[in-house]
Amino acid sequence: MLPGQKRYPHIFSPGKLGKIETKNRIKYASTETNFNYRDGFVADKEVAYMEAQARGGAGIVTTQGAYTDASGEGKGYVGMMAIWDDKFIPGLKRIADVIRKYDSVSVLQLMHCGRVGGIHLDYTVGPSAVDQKLPRFRPPREMSVEDIERCIAEHVAGARRCAEAGFDSVEISGIVGYLLSNFISSYTNQRDDAFGGDAKRRAEFPRRIVEGIRKEVGADYPIVIRLCGEELLLDRGGNTPEESLEINRIICEAGVDMLSVTVGWQESAESVISRDIPQGHWLYVARRFKEQLKMPVCMAYRLFEPKYPEQALADGDIDFWESCRAMIADPMLPNKILQGREDEIIPCMACNICLARLFRDAELTCGVRPTLGHESEADWGYYGFAEAPKKKKVMIVGAGLAGLQAGAVAAEKGHTVTLYEKKETIGGQAAIAAKGPWGDDEFMRLVKHLKARCEKAGAKIVTKKAVNADMIKSEAPDKVILATGAQPDYGAYPGGNGNVVGCLDVMDGAVDVGKRVVVVGSTGVAISTALFLVDRGNHEVAMVGPAKKFGLDVNPSYIWRYMKKLKEGGVKQYAKHEIKELKADGVVAQNADGEEVVIPADTIILANMTSDNELKYKKGDVYTVGDAVIPRRANGAIHDGYRLAMTL
Repeated sequence: MLPGQKRYPHIFSPGKLGKIETKNRIKYASTETNFNYRDGFVADKEVAYMEAQARGGAGIVTTQGAYTDASGEGKGYVGMMAIWDDKFIPGLKRIADVIRKYDSVSVLQLMHCGRVGGIHLDYTVGPSAVDQKLPRFRPPREMSVEDIERCIAEHVAGARRCAEAGFDSVEISGIVGYLLSNFISSYTNQRDDAFGGDAKRRAEFPRRIVEGIRKEVGADYPIVIRLCGEELLLDRGGNTPEESLEINRIICEAGVDMLSVTVGWQESAESVISRDIPQGHWLYVARRFKEQLKMPVCMAYRLFEPKYPEQALADGDIDFWESCRAMIADPMLPNKILQGREDEIIPCMACNICLARLFRDAELTCGVRPTLGHESEADWGYYGFAEAPKKKKVMIVGAGLAGLQAGAVAAEKGHTVTLYEKKETIGGQAAIAAKGPWGDDEFMRLVKHLKARCEKAGAKIVTKKAVNADMIKSEAPDKVILATGAQPDYGAYPGGNGNVVGCLDVMDGAVDVGKRVVVVGSTGVAISTALFLVDRGNHEVAMVGPAKKFGLDVNPSYIWRYMKKLKEGGVKQYAKHEIKELKADGVVAQNADGEEVVIPADTIILANMTSDNELKYKKGDVYTVGDAVIPRRANGAIHDGYRLAMTL
């Protein structure tokens, strides 16, 4: 028995999807990638990505959504694959074949994006012409009954092509504001015909799709459907949880074998999948559907670490652990858990860069896995690096994220690597950020993972050791990597005395902070510092900076949430203010109208970051990575460290 089977017996017990037995209870959940060709044909990059997901050990592997209509009304992503014609079957078959190769059950998802679709059109479609709340999307157009009937037939035809392409099962997407959810919700469905009105009629469109697919594929072909358990749209007239339960019951009774329960829409004004939502939080929603519908249920949201789905499986809350972002970050997650190598799992930080990329019509990338999209390219080392032809002595200054990532990759290539960190602890700014509120402690999962990789590959980490030029000269390394990070810029503004401190020292607990606080800076670092103080309480906090908005570098999935928390915490915001002087009683700034403003403060916290280039060493092969190049977000450090080290 393997270590994972002992520790997580429920995860690694056989499961059932309809009459098909699965080797474990892990289901890779669908996500778009934008890897495919713009005409809907499957690209080699997509096949390689899907092969990685199957090779990683999941019992069920689900494709990205395929749009079902020739007009492109259902297409919500520029690189979305298509299934509206038989000509797409050969490409889809390639995906089914690579999934089967690793003894995983293959599932193809059908997806019409509804009011967030029509990526190449100047309109979207839905049950009613309800205005969009998200400005990036196009205005919706109400579907006629003829449009609806055609759309049902297109889904049925898509399911037929799914089976002909060799997939073991078909999945229908009806979540987050896509077309099925538009019909289900009282927010977006304001019809008064057979497809709108009370809950039963709002269920009719998806019910007809399920019924039609069941007739087309037969009784034994499994049908999975993804539906919203709680919309979180009550503020704009959406369904109550009770209505969602009633509607989902009607749909599932039409012939569904497993229900994937989700929470929230893209338009919901509540946080759903960001770090401030604790892992396992949404299981109560899955539990309600499992208990009421008496059918197999799976869930993906905020279930990154196996201890949470293991307990949920043991308690009977779910039948399968659905995993999406965690397996974008590391497709090998199932096998690493099975083999007792959990510390080697690249941990998803819920940074949601993946989503931000998709919503900007770019290819999927991952903040913590630079190899995403490069699975078939040997030089990128997704399946491991070939040993470097000539081993080098590599000296890395700084054991933050960039240094640790560079150290791990360089050591995995066979080089002799030593990392030096002047502090007692490693992790740099990530370790300090982990002291922030609302789930930021998860950053330490990434630090611990990189440390484990370094140690396994033989890289040596030396702490409490500051490096100078003489030391580098004495050690005579072949390569020097400066990963010294960033610090608050103490020299940016005139004035200041003992009341001026740095944000890193504040969050690290190294300095005291007075009652009235002004945080200087416009980026996410300034926001994190202010939120830290708000959570701690007993401070009157203001922020001041030159940018037109605070946090322009912060992911869209988070910035709205952070601004809401700042407002709730009473934080005063002085955007578009040029700082002129730091004084004993506050910050002197000039607003956009040229007027001088004095913001009172007992403590001034500098969160205006600048690269730490105190070690000016340029002799030999010297490289700089991470915030030592220019202050950025954590993903910049990870990608810098990886890309440099892979070339050594």
